[in-house]
Formats: sequence, structure tokens, C-alpha cells
Amino acid sequence: MSELTLFLIRIGYLAILWIFVLAAVSVVRADMFGARAPSGAATKPSKKQPKQQPARRRGSPTHVLVVQGTNAGARAELDGRPILIGRGTDAAIRLDDDYASTRHARIVPSGEQWFVEDLGSTNGTYVGSARVSQPTTLTLGTQVRIGKTILELRK
Repeated sequence: MSELTLFLIRIGYLAILWIFVLAAVSVVRADMFGARAPSGAATKPSKKQPKQQPARRRGSPTHVLVVQGTNAGARAELDGRPILIGRGTDAAIRLDDDYASTRHARIVPSGEQWFVEDLGSTNGTYVGSARVSQPTTLTLGTQVRIGKTILELRK
């Protein structure tokens, strides 16, 4: 091979190596600091509009409770808004679990049902023993596992 070919192969190898290093740093940064929360008037609730509580059916869950793990007893009310779960400061249920991502999962309403969805976490979110790959329906008492933490919907 000519010297020019070897030189171009070396430059290409270095470029690929740097792309890999920068991608790894980006992933670590996102996991440590999380996504930035939007600021400004769009995130603040309007004082003119009272907060409306959704009508609840009898037997429907009212809150999410951490039943096992270092944050046992932590809870968040199910008031019709998505509930973010993770290590980040913007999470409604903040986990001190080494296996949880900053923005790990969220529980969202759709009509009268609640769903859990994984937000691209490294270690996954499990309903029972099945890993969640798409929004999965939750019912009363269904266990959601994130790392070593177990959560349940309760009344």
C-alpha cells in the first residue's frame, strides 16, 4: 500500500475513535445531569384557571407507592398528569437506585387507564417479570420494577 493510503486509513481510524469517545461522553452527561426542564411561562400553571381534578371511577387507583427499595414509602398522586420516575430532580418519584436512569420511566393516563412506559433507560423497566418495550397497561396492585425498586398503583 502507498503511504497516502496508510495515512488516510490512520486519519479515518482516529475520526471513528473520536466519534465513539464523544458519543460515550454525551451518554454519561445525559445520564448524570438529565434533560433540561423547560423554563418560562409555559411551565407555570395559570392562576386564572383552577386545577381540575379528573373524575375517578370506583376502584380506580389514586396514587403510586414505592413498596420496596431505598425509597420505600415514597408516593405520587395520580391526578391526571404523567408521573416521571427516575434519579433526576424533575422526577415526581425520585429514586436513589444505582440501576435507575435520570429519566427512567413515566406513568401516563389515557382515558380511564394508566400506562407505564420506559424512557430509553439502560437497565429497563419491568411489569412483573416482563421488560417493557412499549406502553403497558397498569392495574391496581401491578408491580413495576425499576432496578431494585418496586412500585405499585394503589387506592
